Amino acid sequence: MSARTTSLILWVLLLLFFVRVLGQIVAAIWSPSFLPPMDAWYSGLMPYRFLLPSQLVILLFFAKIASDLYRGQGYWFERGKQAGSGLLLFGTIYFCAMIVRFWVQGLSIPVVFHWVLASFLLVLGSYYRTHSLPNGDSPLA
Repeated sequence: MSARTTSLILWVLLLLFFVRVLGQIVAAIWSPSFLPPMDAWYSGLMPYRFLLPSQLVILLFFAKIASDLYRGQGYWFERGKQAGSGLLLFGTIYFCAMIVRFWVQGLSIPVVFHWVLASFLLVLGSYYRTHSLPNGDSPLA
């Protein structure tokens, strides 16, 4: 898969996460009847005053990664097989942990969007694993 195609998939995943963050903000401030209540949007493991800034950091960080891949240049364009392997391992553990959480707690908005974030890592890791030199170095190194 090309860098541009990978980037487009990452942008779709990022857009899904953005919609989640926006929906959570709207639910917290206005509680409209067409959205689930605020307690459905997050588990409460982290106070919302810390959760929202961390979500915004994730959005900005992942947007930079997707942008670099789309442009075909920048720090996050090519990172090598080792980075890809690490992302694939972490993404797989993260995804599987959310499967366990789903099994224990049932389907919830947080579980679905943790799968979205884990999928971002898996797609990115897969790209890095398949688009690096045989010795594991990045073509840009």
